[in-house]
Amino acid sequence: MRLDDLSVELRPRTAWEAVELGTALVRRHARAIWGPWLVLTLPVFVLVNAVAWGLDKVWLAAVVMWWLKPVFDRIPLYVISRAVFGPAPSARETRAAMRGWGLRSMAGYLGWRRLSPVRSLYLPIDLLEGGPRAAQRRRVVGGGVHGTAALLTLVCANFELVLVFATYALALLFVPVELMSESMRAAWDLISREPPRWVQLLGNLLAWSVTSVIEPFYVGAGFGLYLDRRTRIEAWDVEIAFRRLRTRLGGAGAAVLLAALALAVPGQSRACPLPPGVAAAAAQAAQAEQAGEEPRGQCTASAADSFDYAEGGEARDSDQTTAPMPGLLEIFGQVENDPRFPEAVARTEDDPRLHPKQTLSEWVRRNPEEAVRRDDSPWLRKLAAVFASIAKYSLWILLGILLILLFLSRRTWLPWLRGFAPAPKAPSTPIVQDGQTEALPLPADVIGHARRLWAGGQSRAALALLYRASVASMVERTGVLLVPGATEAQCLRAARALGDAQDRAAFARMVNVWQYAAYAERLPGGDDFESLLALLGQRFGWAP
Repeated sequence: MRLDDLSVELRPRTAWEAVELGTALVRRHARAIWGPWLVLTLPVFVLVNAVAWGLDKVWLAAVVMWWLKPVFDRIPLYVISRAVFGPAPSARETRAAMRGWGLRSMAGYLGWRRLSPVRSLYLPIDLLEGGPRAAQRRRVVGGGVHGTAALLTLVCANFELVLVFATYALALLFVPVELMSESMRAAWDLISREPPRWVQLLGNLLAWSVTSVIEPFYVGAGFGLYLDRRTRIEAWDVEIAFRRLRTRLGGAGAAVLLAALALAVPGQSRACPLPPGVAAAAAQAAQAEQAGEEPRGQCTASAADSFDYAEGGEARDSDQTTAPMPGLLEIFGQVENDPRFPEAVARTEDDPRLHPKQTLSEWVRRNPEEAVRRDDSPWLRKLAAVFASIAKYSLWILLGILLILLFLSRRTWLPWLRGFAPAPKAPSTPIVQDGQTEALPLPADVIGHARRLWAGGQSRAALALLYRASVASMVERTGVLLVPGATEAQCLRAARALGDAQDRAAFARMVNVWQYAAYAERLPGGDDFESLLALLGQRFGWAP
């Protein structure tokens, strides 16, 4: 990217200033943009409408042309992106470039990214930069201006709608006033109730014309945002300033070095090649010296006035005294007082931008003494005090009346107000925990004791007894050692040591029933409970 060939002045701008920069570029290169635009989009418009006419779906052509906007947006983007860093491309170059430039990125812009509100900002990133990590570049470059880009899309869409409705309103201006109502009714019926194909074709032509006017400005505004973001991120303006500074100091530095060499060795002439610019400056200085004029921009005093250089290169004082350093008068010359300076200072006092003035007006009595005399009446003072008291306490009186009315109408609004409150939730059934169940010894008849607990309504206690007895029987058969407070999962892992698969299945069923009862409060039915008792008694050898 050749920053030296920029045709615009780069500097950090606000988002809307960057949008204005992009639209200015479009206006500047209008011929290079709209010429290829008409040449390339008009045949597509004719072809799409011809196919839609043959299918008897003319409205479909408008949808297709609207969907192909990103393909057409390549034309203004190609022109202004080349014109910023060099001469604007010709119409032939633009038409040739549209055969393949940026088509690789069109799959996304005609697909999942078609309805993106920041399309004008992302198009320069994908079409001008390309390469991998496109998502990261879009996130970095687009950061901070996504809102402006989305608002730009909304503004341009509204502009298109305004132009469409303005065209319809312009057609109605040619209708006589006495026929306005009938013409409006006829036009509405023509548009809304199965419009003929020629009316739809005119609508498509109007939509394409409006798009041709607004879309290049939309793309240019997005390119302005992109250019400003790249300027801020990569400091293009600082780089350009340093390059210009280097160019200016390059010629001046060579001139200073040449003057120092010439003054350092007086009386000796040495042939050395000079740059063209420096040689011209030296020739002008020599001509001015021969004419008896003081060269402009050069120092009149030389180092030879103070020091003489011997052949050996050692410095010796020619007059054995050091010349005084030049003062401000010798360097800047005599500063004369301009007689117009006080007048200019006085004019600044009248400048409204430096000394703004404001005029305030207020109403005052013509004869304040008479007003004071009129207010001396005691009955007027009493009347004023009464009105002041009424005004002071009127708000409190109104508030009291309002509270009384609310209290009297409470039967009307109080039930309605209660309807906004959420329904009270039913308290959940607390989980009953029998803290002393594990400390009790197992009964000799486990099945009989569990049946009695179940019949007495203590279903949870009955299942807890069966679970404890199953664990004890599993530990007795396997010989494993369970830690105090072992969980159900640890008991299931220990039960893998049971030799019989049916014993393991019976123990797993008991654990499953206990977990549902303990944590989900889902108790088995009576038949399931009896089936569980029979299975456990058979597998673990509990006597009935």
